[in-house]
Amino acid sequence: MSRIDETKQFIPVRIAVLTVSDTRSLAEDRSGDTLVQRLTEAGHDLAARAICTDDRDKIAAQLRAWIADSGIDVILSTGGTGLTGRDVTVEAHRDVYEKEIEAFGTVFTIVSMKKIGTSAVQSRATGGVAGGTYLFALPGSTGACKDAWDEILAFQLDYRHRPCNFVEIFPRLDEHQRRK
Repeated sequence: MSRIDETKQFIPVRIAVLTVSDTRSLAEDRSGDTLVQRLTEAGHDLAARAICTDDRDKIAAQLRAWIADSGIDVILSTGGTGLTGRDVTVEAHRDVYEKEIEAFGTVFTIVSMKKIGTSAVQSRATGGVAGGTYLFALPGSTGACKDAWDEILAFQLDYRHRPCNFVEIFPRLDEHQRRK
């Protein structure tokens, strides 16, 4: 069972939040606000925040820019994970992933099933790694952002979480690039 090992020191992670929307501004971005509130309350640092339209190339460009920024460890995007024609966030994420974290979408679906039943099947939440940076594409609803953070990311982005977590393997994410 998961647990927090209080004998270990908390390590803050630098997280960027990207909202994908054709209609929202920062003033109306409740899902982005939810993620910012939760990550800062957990003790992490907000490294960057932006809004991007539902355009695959623009989303991928923003992700790549943040991946190249050594001051960003994790990117959380919200919005554009559904099934409609404008929902291209998942494709943009997959354009930049070096490795996909397939189980993230599965675990997110399990969490969602408990809250919204079979409607969870409509989400294409995804996670991956690129350039030593974790990326997670979350649905645009505040409820889905809360669920992803509270049930998955709050634990996996906490170095003290046992039996394992994403933070403890940061140093090894790009080890293939250091081999001679």
